Amino acid sequence: MSHSTLKSARPGAIQCIAIATALCCAGAAHAQMSPGVTLYGLADAGITSVSGLKGGTVTQLASGIMEGSRWGIKGTEDLGGGYKAIFTLEARVELDTGASSNRPISGSQLSDRYSQATLLGLTSSSATLQGAYQAAVSGVDALLAAQYGVNVTGNVFDRQAFVGLITPVGGILAGRQYTPAYETFGTYDIMATQSGLSAGQIVQFPAVFEIRASNALAYRIAQGGLSGSLMYAPGESTQGGSQNRLVGFNLGYKTGVFSVGLGYNSKNNELGEKSLTSSVVGASMNLGNSSFSTLAAKITDDHPAGLSVISASLLPSLAGLGSLAGPTADKIQSAFIDAFKQDGTLFHIGYRYVTGPHTASVAYNRYNDSRPADADVASFGVAYSYALSKRTDLNAVLVRYNNKNLAQVAPGGNGYLGGVTASAGTDSTGLALGVRHRF
Repeated sequence: MSHSTLKSARPGAIQCIAIATALCCAGAAHAQMSPGVTLYGLADAGITSVSGLKGGTVTQLASGIMEGSRWGIKGTEDLGGGYKAIFTLEARVELDTGASSNRPISGSQLSDRYSQATLLGLTSSSATLQGAYQAAVSGVDALLAAQYGVNVTGNVFDRQAFVGLITPVGGILAGRQYTPAYETFGTYDIMATQSGLSAGQIVQFPAVFEIRASNALAYRIAQGGLSGSLMYAPGESTQGGSQNRLVGFNLGYKTGVFSVGLGYNSKNNELGEKSLTSSVVGASMNLGNSSFSTLAAKITDDHPAGLSVISASLLPSLAGLGSLAGPTADKIQSAFIDAFKQDGTLFHIGYRYVTGPHTASVAYNRYNDSRPADADVASFGVAYSYALSKRTDLNAVLVRYNNKNLAQVAPGGNGYLGGVTASAGTDSTGLALGVRHRF
């Protein structure tokens, strides 16, 4: 499936040497490799405890409590006349394991509405056919669960990898980049996507945003208080056409006191049909030590990506049904497509207060699911940071997730997913304590 949660990478020899040499972070003290080239990174880890899972309350060490741990290389060269060449290569790293991908706290478990044949609408008076439905659904679940996690597909520079040219009339970037709608979302999420209190954490799977786009061309401009971007990412399909294509844009206006913005992404599936579409509007106000922020996002997806091949993959396991095998496989594929369709609205409001080394944030998030599953989720909580220095802070996050009807979401962090609770409608509380260091 083509969602932001379905990604991965494992470091090669060169990457491992770079990690061992230096982990550095943008906006802090950097290690200069050569003129114009910088190593940077961020290390964030801590203890998290999540209730409501199948095993009860699960406590573990996790990487990415507030922000996903990463290392990167970036560079710039002044070409004169207002022109600059830039590049960024950024990879994730899991501090708890040393790997570059992770699975949800709940493991490979999927929500009941994807794993139970009856909740998928697959029912029959025939015990044989009902058993075949459930067996086939379990097989599809295994395939989907293998893609459930962060960076599971093996990309080395999964976070960012692009080169660009900055001109007096804007910048042109090419490569793997954050999408326009997600940038708008991150701007008006009071947590800036950090921690399990971020609004994006209650819509983990299927994800409601394409966070990054590969093979992307982007034009970006900032003039005074106005800023904006346009993105086009061709699917680069060998079949031609518009398969897997993404288009997006955002626009914002900012003063010293308030800002407003909007963003839009639309991605096609592997058949060229319009798939995940995300529209975001947001506003914020800065009152010195205090700031308020709110956003609303409309999410639709009538043709979920990556599901068109389910039917063919099921035929061997359904061979015993004889002439019913083909129609049964098609019915199961149709059921999964319907289950993964999206139609909902994400709402967020938050407040942040900063004084000296102390930063406290509170937020309320709600996803109103308009699908038949009616999987509404709401979260609320508090996050606190204490700055030990400009580059190191201690963090604590307490968040409550309320799941209604077939909703089943558990709290995660910026660098990992919580996954799902024990059963549909089961609520969950997450507590995380961590340390973050920027290099």
